[in-house]
Amino acid sequence: MSAVLGRAGSLKTAARSPGVWAAAWSRLKQDPIGLGSLGVVLAFFVLILASAAGLIAADWQVEKGIPYAFPTFVGDKENVEAQSMADVTVAKHRTPLDISSVDPLAPRYQEWADRAAKLTLIEPKRTQTLLAGGDRWGRDVLAKAIKGSQISIFVGVIAALVATLIGTVLGALAGYFGRWVNDGLEWVYNVFTAIPTILLIFAFAAVFGRGIGTVILILGLTGWTGTYRLVRAEYLKHVAREYVRAAHAIGASHASRIFVHILPNVSHVVLVQLSLLVVAFIKAEVILSFLGLGVPIEMVSWGTMLGEAQNELIIGKWWQLAAATVFMAVFVTAFSLLTDALRDALDPKLR
Repeated sequence: MSAVLGRAGSLKTAARSPGVWAAAWSRLKQDPIGLGSLGVVLAFFVLILASAAGLIAADWQVEKGIPYAFPTFVGDKENVEAQSMADVTVAKHRTPLDISSVDPLAPRYQEWADRAAKLTLIEPKRTQTLLAGGDRWGRDVLAKAIKGSQISIFVGVIAALVATLIGTVLGALAGYFGRWVNDGLEWVYNVFTAIPTILLIFAFAAVFGRGIGTVILILGLTGWTGTYRLVRAEYLKHVAREYVRAAHAIGASHASRIFVHILPNVSHVVLVQLSLLVVAFIKAEVILSFLGLGVPIEMVSWGTMLGEAQNELIIGKWWQLAAATVFMAVFVTAFSLLTDALRDALDPKLR
């Protein structure tokens, strides 16, 4: 009787044991670097959500300062470029060409000129310095960097999720089922890897044109091959292990074995690939926008900022490059450290 009660007690204890994700979260809370990186990443996501809602950086297109306004911490120095742009005038003593004999609107010109003389154009006063400096048109570089974070991070993360999803699903199917499923998916994989990735990206960009959705689609369809290869190899190892056979013995379906039993044990590989793809896709977006194949011209991203900064560096205006670089470096570093901490928390070998 006591043996039966002992078994019942052990079964209750086993039933209360935390799941894979709960245990991973418990281990992650003990990693200060992982928690710090999580805080930075969440702060960036809150920042881009506020930017998307128009709470901050909504006026990034407003010309608040003079052209190439210096950052506040640099001080109010003499801005030669701004003065030269302000001094550009049109010659007022040119003799106009008389085309009244052939222009049917000529009698109305004097009337329009009198009306225009009565109008007063009030231009708001521009500041000499901005917190992080201004660009060629006097727009706030800090507001541009915040708005650019919204575009670049959104493109990088969503495209990485799309590529990771495609690679994980295809790799799981190929590694689990094998045979003709594996042969068919390997053929597709070989076709995509036979063509250089940069050529695929440029080809898709030339066909589909510019736009955020187009960039996400291009990067997602061209970046899944690395995840597919690693996930397929992991599934080939795990499909023959005892816990998968036990799941088959108790009647678990194929979908349950693929996504419930095996996937948590290979999730650390998927997360590492996700972090690498986010970093790679942010760089790819920067390159595409730099070359004019990325986001539309009426939008701003880290890539468009770097494209503008290359001309500004020639005349010694470095603050737009610094703002885009700092934002990009902080997010990419924090995201990589967070993913590394998640990998350690989910890796079954470290449990």
